[in-house]
Amino acid sequence: MCNRPPITMLRRFSSRASQGITAFFSPEKNAELIRTPSNNQATSDNNQESQQHTIYFKPAVLFGYFLCVVINMYVAFYSGTIVRILMLHDRHVLSVPQTQLNGSTQASNLSVAKMMNWGEKQLPPPTVIPGKEVPPTTYTFQHFPVEGSSTNYDLHLPRLDEFDDVVAMSNEDDSSDDSSDDEENNDDLSEGLHLPAGQHLLVDIKNVDPIFLNSEERLAEAMIQLVDESKLTLLSYHCHGLVPVGVSCAGVLLESHVAFHTWPTEGVIAMDLFTCGSGKLIPTLPSIQQLFGVKAANEDADDPMMMWSHKLRGFRKGFVPEYNSRLNPLDADLGYEILGSHDFDIKKPLVSAAETDFQMVDVYEVMNPQKRRLSDYYKSLEDDGSYESLHPEFFAPDHILLLDGIIQSTRFGDAPYHESIVHPAMITHPNPKRVAVIGGGEGATVREILKHSTLEKVVMIEIDGGVVDLSTKYLPEWQDCSSIAHHDGCAEWCFDDERADLRVEDALAYFNDNFGSSSSISESVDEHDLQEQFDVLIMDCLDPNDDHPFAKVLYTDDGYVTSLYDALTEDGILVVQVGEAPMPRSPSDENGDFENRSTMIKMLDAIGFKSFDAAVFLTPQSFFFVLVYQSIHIYEESHCEFLAPWTTLIAFKDVETRKRWYRSPAAVELDLSRRILPTKDGKTSLRYFDGATMKSYQMPSRAFEDNYCRQQDKPEECAEKVRFGNDEKVNVSSAYSPVFERHFA
Repeated sequence: MCNRPPITMLRRFSSRASQGITAFFSPEKNAELIRTPSNNQATSDNNQESQQHTIYFKPAVLFGYFLCVVINMYVAFYSGTIVRILMLHDRHVLSVPQTQLNGSTQASNLSVAKMMNWGEKQLPPPTVIPGKEVPPTTYTFQHFPVEGSSTNYDLHLPRLDEFDDVVAMSNEDDSSDDSSDDEENNDDLSEGLHLPAGQHLLVDIKNVDPIFLNSEERLAEAMIQLVDESKLTLLSYHCHGLVPVGVSCAGVLLESHVAFHTWPTEGVIAMDLFTCGSGKLIPTLPSIQQLFGVKAANEDADDPMMMWSHKLRGFRKGFVPEYNSRLNPLDADLGYEILGSHDFDIKKPLVSAAETDFQMVDVYEVMNPQKRRLSDYYKSLEDDGSYESLHPEFFAPDHILLLDGIIQSTRFGDAPYHESIVHPAMITHPNPKRVAVIGGGEGATVREILKHSTLEKVVMIEIDGGVVDLSTKYLPEWQDCSSIAHHDGCAEWCFDDERADLRVEDALAYFNDNFGSSSSISESVDEHDLQEQFDVLIMDCLDPNDDHPFAKVLYTDDGYVTSLYDALTEDGILVVQVGEAPMPRSPSDENGDFENRSTMIKMLDAIGFKSFDAAVFLTPQSFFFVLVYQSIHIYEESHCEFLAPWTTLIAFKDVETRKRWYRSPAAVELDLSRRILPTKDGKTSLRYFDGATMKSYQMPSRAFEDNYCRQQDKPEECAEKVRFGNDEKVNVSSAYSPVFERHFA
C-alpha cells in the first residue's frame, strides 16, 4: 500500500466511499420501513382493493441520510482538490510518459518523488546592467483564469525607491566588468528608442531537452542571462506553465520585448526578440544557441538544430535624418536574402559585421533547402562509399561574401563569375603577359589569371587589406592555387606565386600617378611601372549602382577612366564588371539605377575606344554599308549565384584583337589547350569556361538592345526599319551599339 502512488490511493478511497453511500441509502438494507393499515380496512370489505399503505422513516434514519450526504460532499470536494493539486503541481510527470521527457526509449532512473517539487517555485528576478540608467516606468497587469494554465508568475524590477539598492548590489557583483563595452553596444540607445523602427529576431530550435523546456525556473534563468549578455534591460516578465506540458513566457524590455513558447514532448522552442534600440541582435545568436539549445541527457539524443531570421521593422525613411536604405547593410542583400530567410537548414555567420578601415564584411555559411538537401550533406561527411561521400563538393553548404551588405561572391557561383570575367579577355588577347586587377580582394580573380602560361606578372591593387585577410581565413578556396602548384614559379597559395604582386593601396592614386597626366612629375611613381603598360586590365570592385561615393568615382571620374585607357598597350583590353543585366522592361541605364554604367560607356567612347570600319558590302537593296566593329561590348553570365544575371563590359583598343572575339568554339578550345596550365593529372584547371561558353558571350542579349534604344535621345539606328528592315543607310560612329552588333556584326 505504501508503494502505491497517491493518485491511485485517492481514486480507490473515493470509489469505496461511493459504494458505501449507495448501500447506506438502500431501504432494504439500511432503513426500517413500517407499514400500518388504514382505519377502514377492518370494517369494510368493499374498500380492500383501494387499500392504501403509508411508508415513513424513523427520525434516526432521516438524520443518517442527511449525515451521509454531507460526508459524501466533503469527501468528494477534498478528494478532487487533492488530486488536482497533485496532478498540476508536477503535471509533466503525471500527464506525459517519462520516456518522452527524457527523449529515450528506456525507462528513466529518476523516480517520481524526485521529479515532484513540493515546495513553491522561486523564479529569478529581472536584473539591470550596472551603470545603466532606466527611465521611470509603470507596471500594470491583469490575470485571467484559464483552464489550460496551471501556474503563473510575475516578476519585475523593483520600485523606484528600491531601485538604487539593486543597482548598487549589481555594481558590487560586476565590478570587474568593462563599462566601455556597454557604451559601445548601446550607442545612441536613447535616441533609437524613440524611433518607429526596430529589429526583429525570430528563432526556432528543435531537439532540445524536454525537461528543460518544461521548467519555468530554468527557462526564466536563461531568458534573464540572454537579456544581460545582450546589454538589454528587462523591466518585467510573465511565465505560465501549461496543461499538460509546456511553458509560455513574455518579457517586457526597455527596448521592446522577448517571448517564447515551448513544446516539451516535441523538443521544440520558438522565440522572438524585438528591440527598438541601436544594439545589434545578430551577435546574440551564439548566446541563444548556448542558453536555449540544451541537448537531452540520453546518449543517442540528436544535437539541437536552430533556424532563425532577422528583419528590420517599422519606418526609418522620413524619421531618421537623411536615411538611405542602400547604405544600411541590413536593408540590402544581407538583410533580404540571407538574414530574412527563415527556412535555411544552415545559416551560420562565419564573419559577422567585421569592420575594416573601409567597409563592413560578412561571410555566411548557408544551406538553402530549395537547392541542397541537408541529409545529402550529412551523408557526404560519412566514409561509406556512397556517391555523396565520393563527391562532397557537390553537397557542401554555400559560402557567401558580402561587403556593406552586398553579395560579392559565392562558393557555388565562384567559377562562373570569376572565370567569366577573366578568361574571355585573356583568351581573346593574342599574348597577354602583364595583367592588372583593380579590387578582387577575395583573390579568386588573380587565381584565374595565374592559370595562363603566357602570364609574366599580375598586379592586384586592393585598397582594403582587411578583405584580403578575412578571405584568406574564411574563404580559402578563393585563393587556392594548388591545382597548378606543380608548375615552375607557382605556389599552393595564389599570392605566393612569384608572378603575383599584391598592392594594398588606392587604385585611383595608383593609375593616376603611373598613367595619368601628372605621372611624369610624381615622386611616388615607380619608373618601371611608367614604362610597362598592361595587356589586360580587369576592374572587379564595387557595382556601378552602389550608392557609395567611391563607386561613383570609379565609374565616372574622367581623369581616372582616362588613366585606365592610357595604362593599356596598343592591343590592350579593358574589362569591367558592370552589375546586373537589364530586364526586358527596365528603363534605360541613364534614366534608371545604372546611370553610372551609362556614364562610363560614354566616357570610354570619348577618350579613345571607337568603332572600327572593317569592310564594305552590298545589301539586297543596293545600299553600301560599312561593316562596323564596336570596340565596347557587354555580355552576361547567369550562373554567378547573384540575384540576377551579371554583366561584364569589355573594350578593345585594336580592331584585330576585337576580331578575335568572334572566333569559333573550336578555335577557342585550341587556344585554351595551349595556354591553360593543366592539373597534375593533365586535366584542365578550368571548371566552367570553354569554347561553347565563349560563344554565348559573343552577342549581347535582346534586353541590352532594347535598353539601349530606350534612351531619351534615341540613337538613329534604333529606328524600326533599320533594326528589322535593313532598308536604310545609317552611319554609326559610337563605340557601343548593341543594335549594330546584333544585326550587322
